[in-house]
Amino acid sequence: MTEQARNRMDRRKARTRAALVRAAQTCIASGRTAVPIAEITQLADVGMGSFYNYFETKEQLFHAAVEDALETFGQTLDTLTEDIDDPAEAFAQSFRLTGRLHRRHPELSKVLLNNGLALASSGQGLAGRARRDVDAAVRAGRFATVRDADLALVVVTGTALTLGQLLHDDPGRDDATATDLVTEDLLRMLGVPADEARAICDRPLPDPDAAPRPDTAA
Repeated sequence: MTEQARNRMDRRKARTRAALVRAAQTCIASGRTAVPIAEITQLADVGMGSFYNYFETKEQLFHAAVEDALETFGQTLDTLTEDIDDPAEAFAQSFRLTGRLHRRHPELSKVLLNNGLALASSGQGLAGRARRDVDAAVRAGRFATVRDADLALVVVTGTALTLGQLLHDDPGRDDATATDLVTEDLLRMLGVPADEARAICDRPLPDPDAAPRPDTAA
């Protein structure tokens, strides 16, 4: 097989795997985790036999789908916060953007919300990055009231999940205003002075849609 042919085959395999992962995410987002494999492959528009070239079980596919969603969300936030030097502001901007992404990418958001424990315990995606930002802010003396970073992360991830669910349940609520108020309260709880927390949350944000969504499933 030539190198060109091998590259074409690799790209085709990557597209097939990505299609299966996206189909699984669609099922998870709608709460349909008991669907048969045949329905997933139909949704992905791939042959039934192709499934077992990539995953041994449906559970393995669903795990990959959740991990992909976590990492996709996290990489988007990294791209949008990479130029911020202050770890407290980086944390705040990431949280503010997360609240907005619940509305901008509702299916991806619902994958995360329907797998809350995975979000809270994963070392990747949002939880891993939140822990990184919290640790950096603690080391820099910006989160002065944090006594236990693990417990701080429990509060942060729990708040992110419940805020996301509220924004889905109450479509009339302004997502930007709600997210910024919650972020301001989190900053104050973590030790940022009230006036500074408000100023951080009043700063303009980059457009979340300006960041490319990485195809981590490929």
